[in-house]
Amino acid sequence: MRRYDADDGIPTLDMALSEFMNTEDLKKLGALTGEKLPTRKLDLAQVIIRHLEGERLSTLWQGLDQIDRAAVAEVVHSSSTQFPAHRFRAKYGQDPKWGSADEYRCGRNPSALCFFFYGDRIMPDDLQARLKAFVPPPAETKVQFLERLPTTYDRPFERWNEKKKEREHGTEPIPLTLRESERSAQRELLSILRLIDAGKVTVSEKTRRASAASVETITAVLEGGDYYPFVPPQNKWRDENAGPMRAFAWPLLIQAGGLAQLFGSKLHLTKPGRKALAEPAAHTLKNLWEKWTDTALFDELSRIECVKGQTGKGKHGLTAVSSRREAIFETLMECPVERWISTAELLRFLRASESEFTVSRNPWSLYICELQYGSLGYSGSEGILEERYMLCLLFEYAATLGLIDVGFIPPAGARRDYHKLWGTDDLLFFSRYDGLMFFRVTALGAYCLGVTQSCRSAPLEAKRVLRVLPNLEIAAIGADLEPSDRLALDACAVHTSELTWRLQARKLLEAFEAGSSVEEIREFLATRNGAPLPDTVSRLLEDVADRSARVQDCGLVRLIECADVTLAALIANDTRTRKHCLRAGERHLVVPAGFETAFRRGLREIGYLIAPAGAHGANRGQATAAKETPSPIAEA
Repeated sequence: MRRYDADDGIPTLDMALSEFMNTEDLKKLGALTGEKLPTRKLDLAQVIIRHLEGERLSTLWQGLDQIDRAAVAEVVHSSSTQFPAHRFRAKYGQDPKWGSADEYRCGRNPSALCFFFYGDRIMPDDLQARLKAFVPPPAETKVQFLERLPTTYDRPFERWNEKKKEREHGTEPIPLTLRESERSAQRELLSILRLIDAGKVTVSEKTRRASAASVETITAVLEGGDYYPFVPPQNKWRDENAGPMRAFAWPLLIQAGGLAQLFGSKLHLTKPGRKALAEPAAHTLKNLWEKWTDTALFDELSRIECVKGQTGKGKHGLTAVSSRREAIFETLMECPVERWISTAELLRFLRASESEFTVSRNPWSLYICELQYGSLGYSGSEGILEERYMLCLLFEYAATLGLIDVGFIPPAGARRDYHKLWGTDDLLFFSRYDGLMFFRVTALGAYCLGVTQSCRSAPLEAKRVLRVLPNLEIAAIGADLEPSDRLALDACAVHTSELTWRLQARKLLEAFEAGSSVEEIREFLATRNGAPLPDTVSRLLEDVADRSARVQDCGLVRLIECADVTLAALIANDTRTRKHCLRAGERHLVVPAGFETAFRRGLREIGYLIAPAGAHGANRGQATAAKETPSPIAEA
């Protein structure tokens, strides 16, 4: 019996029986037919062939239970003839019944399902064609979701009970933190672009990662800071800080999207980056996500820092990052919008669909602590790399861009699936993303993923947790004021005490400058107030909105200085240049960024050009010297 290569396929049932089964296997399978069995191998094969002829094949299939029929249907209606064991287990939550052992040819009894699969569970091509005539397609895989996010998460624990002198296992409720990102991402995008324009973001030329000082600067402009605040560790062996995520991701996303590029050690806005300052943020975020899907600038796996070998021998076995992102991208497209989904359910759905991906073709070259003992190729590490990669892409990049809202707990102790791996005893978490437990696709996410053609922000949930007073004060009432509500209040009002805020024109102007709109602030206050806003508040919002629109940003211009008033007037009035510039004082002109090329062309036609900044004095000196020295051309 020759060893089967899964890529070959098995053309016929007759070949499956003659070449992929020995006499002992044929006897065990033939015993299920109920016929008296011959002794010769070829005769045994004929017994099984007759058992699967004509209508007997349909009768045999109908005699299977529901899960075994599903196993047959999955292969019959697939482009492959090999049974997808991992995908089937993820989709149905169990394995079909192959008999008293997984490999029935290893001396144990097969089940009736084994009439349909041979070798390494391959369905013969001719048998697949016959089954397709009456076997219905399998049920589609669907994502299970929640209407509301739970307030706590049952975190597993394992600890020593001193009284019982034994280890205890169980769960304990941990409060879930909700972070809504759709609106904050649009405001943060503009803040990061302004930081870059101000020359405050330094990145490494080699890794393109932001410096520690730049990460701190970016964190300061994030709404509510990063996901996990820094907490000084009480002892050096138990540092539970997850570190920066959104502050780490923004510079990489901006670079990958072509909005900024490196000059020296600092990022500078490109033309598309400057254009993004005046465009709708949702459109820019969509472009950033699409560019990130294809970029090779950065591999998110490098953020799973306990996994060693990524830059050495293991690098050659890593799959293309674009293929991994595309798999998760397609899976997110299947998720219902504005519904909470657990990350465990997303991983199950991903594995149960055709979008399953792998991080490494050779996990033996990736390891924890030491290659010899901590290799991730050992049994027990299956899926850990894929799950952590998925969590990183969701938490650090999709959520940063506003595609998803997230519900999370601290990463330390959040997941225990890695504890059986060698060398992980001292790890408080396998990755900083272990605490991500739930997410929901936002309306912005549906737009960025291509599910919808336009971005319509989801309406805010109406709940009375604030009292907006005529004297412009805002008081929190009840215990349902979520962290996201506090962040929204801090952005548009002055925090005067633990539970009170006050609306001020200056603070509102800062909010508008950061990207908020009067409609957004009015909607937030009204839905949280549970009643119409007082007239004084409405008038303040309208007045500040009116004042914020009186001074307009007309885009970037180039300031041109002329040698004298006469020349400035000539250029400003000449038909070849006047359409492309405006007077700005007696000797100055301004040229909008989009008209610079045309202005330079017209200026040359008049007989002038724009000298580099600071060159006027030198040029005038050269002109004076030229007058004193006879020109060789003039002498000629």
